[in-house]
Amino acid sequence: MTSGETPARLGRLGRATHPRRPCVLVFAGADPSGGAGIAADIQAIAALGAHALPVITTLTVQDNDRVHAVLPVEPELVLLQARVLIEKSCIDAVKIGIPGSAANARAIAQIITELRAARRAACRGEAPTVAAESLDMAASAIPLCEQGGDSMDSAQPEAGPPLPADDGWPPGAGFAAPPVVLDPVLASGHGDLLSRDDAVSALAPLLPLVTVLTPNGPEAGALSGVAGPGAEIDPLAHARALRAQGCQHVLITGGHGGGGHVINRWYGPARQQSWSWPRLAGGYHGSGCTLASAVAALLSQGWPVAQALARAQGYTHRALAEAFAIAPGQLIPRR
Repeated sequence: MTSGETPARLGRLGRATHPRRPCVLVFAGADPSGGAGIAADIQAIAALGAHALPVITTLTVQDNDRVHAVLPVEPELVLLQARVLIEKSCIDAVKIGIPGSAANARAIAQIITELRAARRAACRGEAPTVAAESLDMAASAIPLCEQGGDSMDSAQPEAGPPLPADDGWPPGAGFAAPPVVLDPVLASGHGDLLSRDDAVSALAPLLPLVTVLTPNGPEAGALSGVAGPGAEIDPLAHARALRAQGCQHVLITGGHGGGGHVINRWYGPARQQSWSWPRLAGGYHGSGCTLASAVAALLSQGWPVAQALARAQGYTHRALAEAFAIAPGQLIPRR
């Protein structure tokens, strides 16, 4: 049993209930090479003790090196996929990759808003509701689960989610809404576009909803809008601008920089920290997906942000160090 699983117990009728894994609702594209997108998300989330609930936002034509075509699904399909899942499953965290279009980004923002409204309603003792266009769900259809806080002072994470009630999944208890992790992919490693619309503008509705943003240096600069002499090399200015847009925590990764070490910098509400990792030779397909999904998996289990970021980076660095080849070009992280 992994640390993220709840041990089995007997319900009121004497039937054994199975161990429950925390669930991460994932919005991302399908990558036929299996190196990035939904495939990477599922592997990383499972490796760190949670379960991915994948919602496909985009079909892509790509290999381990280049993106040849991007085909976003309709936003109505994004909503339907997500609502079927949240009707029955407890959402412990949300991870967002490429929306594929501005309309899909708005649909994802709508789902997150509904999840948070349902959590607030549970805190007030009201029945949660969802939008009228959702599959005619009952007003009490969205199950909620307890989510631990984000204390920086906690020395150890919680042992796992609470045991389910005798008659089903745990009810919402009014704790913080599910954390949201956004990997703001603006283009592939070779610069291939990954959105039907302008990627920076498309992500704008999501930024105010983000718990942890994980951009690389160029992505942070593009999303922050900070300009002027030296702005492109000032991660603090980018982080301040992104936090002003609503992102609670910003982890700017340094893989696009130079030197023998990769410096990742975290900027939070009351704390800043940096990590230095030996730079690995070669290129990797899906490294950003791996990191963001690892963070989401750990947050879904109640890890404080500082500890989740540290462990997710260690996991990602090991996955890259043990990467393998499937064809000439970028390597696939061993998740």
